[in-house]
Amino acid sequence: MAKRRRPAGGKPDPFDVYQSPLVSRNASRDMSAVFSPRRRALTWRRIWLALAEAQHEMGLPIKASQIRALKSNLDDIDFAAIAKHEKQLRHDVMAHLHAFGDLAPSARGILHLGATSMDIVDNADLILMREALGITRAWLVTAIDAFASQMRTHKQLPCLGFTHYQPAQLTTLGKRCALWCWDFVRDLETIDAIHKSLPFRGIRGATGTQASFLKLFDGNASKVAQLEKLVAKKLGFDRCEPVTAQTYSRKLDAQVVSALCNIAAGAHKFANDIRLLANLKEIEEPFGKSQIGSSAMPYKRNPMLCERATGLARFVIGLSQSAYQNAAEQWLERTLDDSSNKRLLMPEAFLGTDGILQIVVSVARGFVVYPEMIRARINAELPFMASENILMAATAAGGDRQALHERIRKHSQAAANEVKQHGRANDLLERLHGDDAFAKVNFDKLLDPRAFVGLAPQQVDAFLKDVVAPLKKKHSKTPRREPEISV
Repeated sequence: MAKRRRPAGGKPDPFDVYQSPLVSRNASRDMSAVFSPRRRALTWRRIWLALAEAQHEMGLPIKASQIRALKSNLDDIDFAAIAKHEKQLRHDVMAHLHAFGDLAPSARGILHLGATSMDIVDNADLILMREALGITRAWLVTAIDAFASQMRTHKQLPCLGFTHYQPAQLTTLGKRCALWCWDFVRDLETIDAIHKSLPFRGIRGATGTQASFLKLFDGNASKVAQLEKLVAKKLGFDRCEPVTAQTYSRKLDAQVVSALCNIAAGAHKFANDIRLLANLKEIEEPFGKSQIGSSAMPYKRNPMLCERATGLARFVIGLSQSAYQNAAEQWLERTLDDSSNKRLLMPEAFLGTDGILQIVVSVARGFVVYPEMIRARINAELPFMASENILMAATAAGGDRQALHERIRKHSQAAANEVKQHGRANDLLERLHGDDAFAKVNFDKLLDPRAFVGLAPQQVDAFLKDVVAPLKKKHSKTPRREPEISV
């Protein structure tokens, strides 16, 4: 094998090391940035700064010049220096702390005053989680907008309904879109509630008792409480967890991951429905002019986006087990076995969901509808479904109900035999037209597909008015997002 030339500086070629497809192929740049090393390091420093500022404002021996030194070096993150410290200290938080102190030596002695690692790490995780929930919420709002547009366009378009993936009564494509949308509305309500209620862990010390901060304030408990509220406020939180050990309860993480899994489940259902309808040639996902569906079969238009969404959804749903195990496995005031898991679990749950929702928005906005194929499938099944209406019309025209029933039964079985055994078209209508017993029946009126969709159009109107419109008003200031699907 030819020897590869190592890039300048001795660093490995990025194509020689594993890169997560969640970042390179699926998640948006904004979501990837939330869980980047730089954002995490900067968030840790913001917490150290907020703690020092609050302690200064409350009269602890911290100088204004030390605060200025921290502020002026907040964004100067030297990852090589951090790595050097961590190699020696074997502690990531302390490595970052020393690197920050190196940049602001006058403030080194007051950094992390009274705090434990989880005062920094746990609160940073909650800050990042809140940012990620905000992006997820925006994707959901954007997806609901897309489904609402399709509902309005197709609320009157009859299509064959399926139960057990067998032909059933008619519905409308708009009603089907409303069903897809409703799942994401539920998800939005859940994500919105979690986002708004997400607490700050608090400034609690080694086992959550705040003993170290109580000592700093010479036993003054009210000042400890005031300090915590001040730090939380500086970081944008109006409430803290009411009680913690060294960590906040990992049930909070499980609650968030559970909400993301619900999004994944709804997206999986939507994507699978599109895949099924693509097989029937009724609906297709957006397909690029130069896109290749198959390397071997040039004619194919595989539903690759929806297939990717279902694969990502399975991945995200599978993460729920880790979330619940982390919550269950915390011993007493804390163990560290959740840490390595959380570093994978929380970013990947959000990154995977982000990739899924990009696909949902793209497909929901741009799926292609083939009305003639939809009508052809209706025509193949509607004569069977209309048999009861035909029976009643012929009876009303003076026929014998029981005798007519028997004639329809025999014609139906003969027509079904033509379809199933010979692969021919459903000729039930031709058979009935040729039977004098049904000469007075107005078949055109009885076989209008719109007469078989029940209240589906009205249900769509009600859903748009009662569910979507209030939601759009509530989220009028929520930014809508644009998919950036690269592959």
